[in-house]
Amino acid sequence: MALKENVKNQIFTTFAKLLKQQKFVAKELDYSILEKHKPLLLQLASLNNSGISIFDLYKNEHVFYSPNFCTLLGYRLKEIIEKGQGYLDEKIHPVDYIELNKNGISLIKLCYHFSNDEKMNYKLLNEYRILNSDDKYIRVIEQHQLLELDIFGNIWLTLSMIDISPNQDINEGLKSQLLDFRTGKIISFQNENTNYKKEIKISLTQREIQILQMVKNGLLSKEISDNLFISVHTVNTHRQRVLEKLGANNSMEAIVFASKLGLL
Repeated sequence: MALKENVKNQIFTTFAKLLKQQKFVAKELDYSILEKHKPLLLQLASLNNSGISIFDLYKNEHVFYSPNFCTLLGYRLKEIIEKGQGYLDEKIHPVDYIELNKNGISLIKLCYHFSNDEKMNYKLLNEYRILNSDDKYIRVIEQHQLLELDIFGNIWLTLSMIDISPNQDINEGLKSQLLDFRTGKIISFQNENTNYKKEIKISLTQREIQILQMVKNGLLSKEISDNLFISVHTVNTHRQRVLEKLGANNSMEAIVFASKLGLL
């Protein structure tokens, strides 16, 4: 079951738009920091037998793989480096791949609303299906967290650690959780009814929630205006503020994101 090309393009386009919101200054990126991380990460990979990689959001590419990164799946690291991350992406179960990217997009948007300290306090845990070198699906657990911000607070280097999951039921889809290091609280990405307001510190006014709910119910701005006895201009101003607060590109995206946050 191959992933449709138009779906992949939509995902890449959304990620590209998000990443462009960050303003890197190349001369201010100190790559000696990356070199200082490598010895410890190599030791960690060896001790835990975990596959470790670092993704550079400025270069938009992986800049580090532990030598054993592909051992768990039976692939050759040289092949992945030559063909790029897309080589492994094609091995991920298509349904899981879409959900993984939705969660990644949601996490980036969340981080854009966090202070610099808060950005470093979260870890995304994903359990998903991927083909091994025998062309059979196995389940892996991958942990994502921020490794370094640049001096302006941009999300620069992210760390990934992958292991074989003890749960090998390939009939199960993606499982995702967001871990807050400070509180130890775990937030499930699958449960849209979870109350995220306190954890993520993103809030909409009661009027903004009311209008977004009406948009979700299919009402147009003029209909909302008539129902609430306010001008169309006021309705559209509220809608624009909702998009800005949630980092959404359109109303549909805002509805989905707000639902994940427990705001609707």
